[in-house]
Order: sequence, then C-alpha cells, then structure tokens
Amino acid sequence: MPKKQKQEKTKEESKKKISQEEFEKKVIELAKTGLTAEKIGENLRKEGIHPKEYNKKISKILKEKNMYIIPEIKNLEEKLERISKHWEKNKQDKRAMRERERILSQIRKLKKYHGLI
Repeated sequence: MPKKQKQEKTKEESKKKISQEEFEKKVIELAKTGLTAEKIGENLRKEGIHPKEYNKKISKILKEKNMYIIPEIKNLEEKLERISKHWEKNKQDKRAMRERERILSQIRKLKKYHGLI
C-alpha cells in the first residue's frame, strides 16, 4: 500500500505550475549554461514543467533577450572543432581534411541563409 501513496505524491508534486515570469527566468538561467532551446525544453520536461502550458515559446523568450543560438550552426561548429583538432594531430588524414572543408561550407551556407554573414 505505501508504494501507491508515494507515486500519487510525486505526480501531485510534478503538476505544480509555476508562473509565466518564473518560467522565463528558468529558461534564461538554463540558456546561460550554454544550452540550446531544444535542450532547455528537455530539461524543463524532466523537471515536470511543460513549455506548451505557457504563452511564449522558449526560442521566442531567448530571441527577446538576444540569447538565441541557432542549433544547427552550433552543432556544426562543435563538429568542426573536433575534426580540426584531429586534423592538426594527423596532417596525413585526407578524409579529415575533406570533412573539415565540407563542414566549413555547410556553416557558411547556414549563416548566409540565416543572415548572419
């Protein structure tokens, strides 16, 4: 019997709704740690806070505070960093050199598309 009571309490605790201002503060706090909008949403859902219950989208909140990072570009830049580090150690690796150039061109195209260049 006690197990059922514990499960009911955790469900009740996770259903507590925070205000819109607290939600925005939480989003900004997570963004300062370097997370993208998608990862912020995942973290909030793990805590029991569902972003769809609030008026603003996470990306819109971040854009208002000029903290929005385009996730595609961020992921490609991280990949480029890893490949460049590998290529510096292994200059003979032609495949890594080609991959590095390919990713650079993808980043350039995305930045041009989003108007960052």
